[in-house]
Amino acid sequence: MKTSLTLFLIFYFSLKIIAQNDIEISKDITYAEVGGKKLKLDIYKPKAQKEPFLIVWVHGGAWNTGSKENPPLGLLPFGYALASVDFHASTEKPFPADVHDIKAAIRFLRANAGKFGYKADKIIIWGSSSGGHLAALVATTNNNTALEGNLGDFTKTSSLVQGCIDFYGPTNFLTILNQSTPHGLNVRLPALAILLGKPLDQVTELAKLASPVYQIDASDPPLFIVHGEQDIQVPINQSIELMSAYKSKGLKVQIEFIPEAGHSSPSYAKKELMEKIDKFLKETGF
Repeated sequence: MKTSLTLFLIFYFSLKIIAQNDIEISKDITYAEVGGKKLKLDIYKPKAQKEPFLIVWVHGGAWNTGSKENPPLGLLPFGYALASVDFHASTEKPFPADVHDIKAAIRFLRANAGKFGYKADKIIIWGSSSGGHLAALVATTNNNTALEGNLGDFTKTSSLVQGCIDFYGPTNFLTILNQSTPHGLNVRLPALAILLGKPLDQVTELAKLASPVYQIDASDPPLFIVHGEQDIQVPINQSIELMSAYKSKGLKVQIEFIPEAGHSSPSYAKKELMEKIDKFLKETGF
């Protein structure tokens, strides 16, 4: 519920920044099909911007709920397009099906950049909560064959991303339980068991594969992290671990702690935060 409220607030305040009639929207585009299920995405593109950089949005929802609807559009006024992606819920298929889906979506989007009118060479991935986890994992597993999958019609196209924005996502499944509040444990234990197919303590190696902090190497893209200081759902130490792991490899990373913000807050949609993200992206080649 809190993640859904966060997304609504981000979407609502985004629309106050950019008028809907300034956006070209392409809805329900099928990027792959699995077992008769069509996987779809939506593209939001500022009409005034010719060939913008593309952001791929990964929704949250404890890996088992949520949808591509109502993504955050707060970066569109800065000249970015955004593709919001649906993928298998963990209740349908456990990890790594969600990562395979997202990488297939990136391949599709890169292969069809000319058709939809954005740049293909550099792509950013952005997510919040469980979507932040998936975004960071996709970003830190460029060229990882175990997580690439073979979905869609563009398996020879690159799924690499060149930038990542992580809003309060879990990053280390081997430490998160010890860091969690009782509320966090009540939410997380069943969600992780569904995501990984078994209780966490029975699948340690799979949990490591699913944890961005264990996947980082010197080739990973620049990373911007945002976390609320009063988040009782995802421990703030998860973002600190990811930042520290990035710094240990000499990689470009910036973290913004949001005072008094929990897992849901209008602060995540403020123009000032979008300006900081845009500045970071521009400094790293976008």
